[in-house]
Amino acid sequence: MKIETQRLILRKLEEEDAERMFLMDSDPEVMKYLGTPVKSKEESKEIIKMIQKQYEENGVGRLAVIEKESGLFIGWCGLKLLKEPINGHVETLDLGYRFIPEFWGKGYAWEAANASLDYGFNELKANSIYAFADADNTGSNYILTKMGFENTGKFEDSGVQCFWYELKREKYI
Repeated sequence: MKIETQRLILRKLEEEDAERMFLMDSDPEVMKYLGTPVKSKEESKEIIKMIQKQYEENGVGRLAVIEKESGLFIGWCGLKLLKEPINGHVETLDLGYRFIPEFWGKGYAWEAANASLDYGFNELKANSIYAFADADNTGSNYILTKMGFENTGKFEDSGVQCFWYELKREKYI
């Protein structure tokens, strides 16, 4: 599975991505709204294995985002099939993304997320795609709203107030 945009390549995560993934997930600023920073490269390798298992079991999972110009892993983005209920939803597609800070503010999240939505609606034939973000994460909330997601309310996830978003096929296409 490979998705190409003007500046990016989205592909399945590989064990070789662990070092840059650790760089991203160990950064307290990246993890500010996401939980505890990762403590070791081995932990990043385990996360990659878990996502690779999602590819096999669900046919979908977060993808490595590679900047074409540098060839560097700059983050991940993509769809995940929710297997555990979140805000009462299960067996639905969730859009997510995370990037190394030096690549923030360059439109990469928007570009990668748009490519992921295109894949979800046109290849997977999804009727709706969901997303959620910490209510205080103004960056993610801005991007989701700008992409056309509708904020359908607040819910609590592990003690954190989050906004729940939905994008219907007819609103995207």
